[in-house]
Amino acid sequence: MRRNKPLIIAGSLSLLAALLHISCIFGGPDWYLFFGAGQRMAQLAAQGDPYPTIATLVIAAILAGWGLYALSGAGVIFKFPLLKTGLVLITAIYLVRGVAGLIGPFLTSDPVVHQNSMTFWVISSIICCIYGTFYLLGTVKLWQQ
Repeated sequence: MRRNKPLIIAGSLSLLAALLHISCIFGGPDWYLFFGAGQRMAQLAAQGDPYPTIATLVIAAILAGWGLYALSGAGVIFKFPLLKTGLVLITAIYLVRGVAGLIGPFLTSDPVVHQNSMTFWVISSIICCIYGTFYLLGTVKLWQQ
């Protein structure tokens, strides 16, 4: 079986995102701010509150799992259970998050949404759309095999 390059790229990007999330834990409050986690997360990290670390580890674990699913679909590692279903869901989550993040912040004044800057929403949403596109291309290719 030929390797699925879009899924290899998708998996690598998700694993990179997981590593960047973990780097925030070690980088501290300034890193949380730089990567757009918001002032509240940075303040909690500065105070030694465990919430930023736990939340960041959960996100990193999810992203790593998604990366491994993509690599499984690409044929790089062993086949995961519910592989195609998982890849469809991961693709949908990335694309919905990307599109919603490009539209939602402009349609609401909710303080939960606006605790992050518009720059964060636009950049992170474009990144999610790019990741989702690689997952989509790779998942379609996998279904066609």
